[in-house]
Amino acid sequence: MTAVSRVEEKAVPSRSWPVLLVVVCAQMLIWLDTSVLNVAVTTLADPVDGLGATPAELEWVASAYTLVFAGTLFAGGALADRFGPRNTLVAGLALFGAASGAGAFATGPAWLIVARAFMGAGSALLMPATLSVIVQSTPEEKRTRAIAIWSSSSGLGVAVGPVVGGALLSHFWWGSVFLVNVPIVALCLAGVVAVVPELKGPRRRVLDLPGLALSVLGLGGVVYGIIELGNGQTWYGPHVLLPLLLGGALLALFVAGQRRSPAPSLDLRLFRQPGFTAGSVVLLIAFMALAGHLFYAAFYLQGPRGLSPADAGTVMIAAAIGIVLGSQASPALSRLLSARWTVAAGVLATAATYVGYLWFDARTPILTVAALLWVQGFGMGLVGTPVTAVMMSGVPPHLAGAGSAVNSVTRQVGGTLGVAMTGSILSGVYRERMSDAELPAGARGLTPEAEEQARTSAEAARSLAGSLRLPELAATADRAFLDAMYAATFWTAVLALVGFAVSVVGLRTRNVDTGSSGSGRSGDDDGTGNGPVGLRDRGEPGDRAGHGPPSRGGGGPGHGDVPG
Repeated sequence: MTAVSRVEEKAVPSRSWPVLLVVVCAQMLIWLDTSVLNVAVTTLADPVDGLGATPAELEWVASAYTLVFAGTLFAGGALADRFGPRNTLVAGLALFGAASGAGAFATGPAWLIVARAFMGAGSALLMPATLSVIVQSTPEEKRTRAIAIWSSSSGLGVAVGPVVGGALLSHFWWGSVFLVNVPIVALCLAGVVAVVPELKGPRRRVLDLPGLALSVLGLGGVVYGIIELGNGQTWYGPHVLLPLLLGGALLALFVAGQRRSPAPSLDLRLFRQPGFTAGSVVLLIAFMALAGHLFYAAFYLQGPRGLSPADAGTVMIAAAIGIVLGSQASPALSRLLSARWTVAAGVLATAATYVGYLWFDARTPILTVAALLWVQGFGMGLVGTPVTAVMMSGVPPHLAGAGSAVNSVTRQVGGTLGVAMTGSILSGVYRERMSDAELPAGARGLTPEAEEQARTSAEAARSLAGSLRLPELAATADRAFLDAMYAATFWTAVLALVGFAVSVVGLRTRNVDTGSSGSGRSGDDDGTGNGPVGLRDRGEPGDRAGHGPPSRGGGGPGHGDVPG
């Protein structure tokens, strides 16, 4: 190593906290935009003050973002490894900002859907790059704290989003909730250029373009099917089953190709580490349960409880505060209890809050709801940081983007699965309960078309009840919704308990010091006894060239590498 490289290596940690601040601001954009959109949905549906979007169009305003985001995350991780996380971060910010500006001035729902899709692509470049920057630029002794701050940015974005969105919609037109992203992007770009170093790994990866194409199409197909399932389509219908089967087949081809590729987009040896594999499963399950729960909790607050969207958003801030505090407490608890038991405690705490909803009704005190949301957020905060630290502890620098992409994909796909699961349960049980319910009829009652709407949607039933002055209809719809919520929360709690079992069995780390990014006592121990990917395997007979860093003896780059 030259004297210049040693100086550069020392210079990076010295400014790790300014780098972290910039990266967290960029990461927060993703969560800020998502929570702001939730507040703006009603306005977008207004034909006078908004775009007059139909319910199906509103679903795709949200779903287009998720579809592209989840579908292109592996590509974002590969690009971060190939061109460096700093360059990928700049590209992601620029694309996100441009798409936000275009969406703000959309003249119709179709335009906004396309803009949201490009915002999803920008986020797919952003998220893996931000975590890769943290892993590569932060000293080991500070890395878990940095990851905790990175994780808590989600809670801060979720907390700030409804407040910012409500204020903007009170004074400006609907497009302001997207236009606000542009100045934030400009500040982040200036910060990246000023303080974030290049952080190029020891080798530059060759892009596996066929593999990236298969991952985008495969993940896109699976997520599309999940979204359609959550929108009320039957699981065996062509809109759900066909994209799921096609997407699954493409992902199988992607995995098979990665095993033979000299320059894989996803190095499957990452999953040889039990901690990485178990952590991925825990994150998937935890985010499934969380997203599903927040989905029906929002309907509960604005339905049977009768809160306005702004008031419901204020109550939901309790969960965001809990996430922030839990993320900050997790490093100390991990040192005290170990990462394994910290994660297990967090998942078990969230499961307990889901069970609590089995006793909720239209008279449950709001303070009780807020308290459970806080506990739920705190539990999720305990989960995210230790799991991420354990997963990333054994990932070598040149695969940090790929490891970060897996971490991000599990969160996004888990959230989409959770909403689809609870959405399907809510819809099915509500329709079943309403099919046998007696609804008002006659001059002040419902037409056949209105009756069908009321039996299909609790929101439609309440709207009809208000316009026709039929309080008994609203009461019937609320009872049916509560029964549906009980069914959804039961299965959400079961899912969380499965996550608890996986965390206890799968995260059996050995001497993990999460104060230093979850690594073990030596630089070659990842806390699971396997050692970092690429280091443990480089001496194995039969290993393909192009995987793992060159040997310390001065070996050259593998077949899949381009000399830097």
